[in-house]
Amino acid sequence: MPQPDIKQLFEAGAHFGHKTSRWNPKMAGYIHSKRGDSHIINLEKTVEQLEKALPFITEVASHGRQVLFVGTKKQARDVVVNSATAAGQPYVTERWLGGMLTNASTIQSQIKKLKLLEKRMATGELANRYNKLEVQRFQEEIDALNVKYGGIKDMKGRPGALFVLDAVADRNAVNEAVKLGLPVIAICDTNADPTGVTYPIPANDDAISSLSAIADYVVAAVKAGESVAAKKSDDAKKEDK
Repeated sequence: MPQPDIKQLFEAGAHFGHKTSRWNPKMAGYIHSKRGDSHIINLEKTVEQLEKALPFITEVASHGRQVLFVGTKKQARDVVVNSATAAGQPYVTERWLGGMLTNASTIQSQIKKLKLLEKRMATGELANRYNKLEVQRFQEEIDALNVKYGGIKDMKGRPGALFVLDAVADRNAVNEAVKLGLPVIAICDTNADPTGVTYPIPANDDAISSLSAIADYVVAAVKAGESVAAKKSDDAKKEDK
């Protein structure tokens, strides 16, 4: 697993905070200085926080638990899809639906409906039973359900942790995780409230380069944990023999 590199974070622009007028005093300990009317994030603190968070993520993955990637604002969506897909993890890029974690039965019923429709479409059952217009409407329903639930349709129960790319934009996700006692790793810019975030990562939450740099570390941590889990499984199989 690669170690956090302060130079790489600097080159990604992770140190650029928001305007001083928008700061949250709870982030004071992570701020290095002011430049003009903006705050500069202390990247030494960013590295410190990553050094705490990444081993935890690896530990979660080593026990076969999933990490739910969350980023619903425009500049975070592609980063989330690409990172979560690379790590084989569930993700949310559209609006966080209330109850996504706390009301699992309702969410699962919608996912079950989506999977059934996809299966019926793939096997040709819908095409055989309905006319072209009706089949098109079924496809539209599938597409709409995938927008809402596509990223979590293969989530295996409650995740082991959440990785949130913007603690402000996706505060609802953080709050829901807190209610359930789920650990949260979240990128916190200078305007964020880190309350409830288990591992706040102070960094620029607007620049795609900053989001990508931190997400890459998280992906590597997940993969490291999966490697540990795979080794445990192989060792167990050898012992059984």
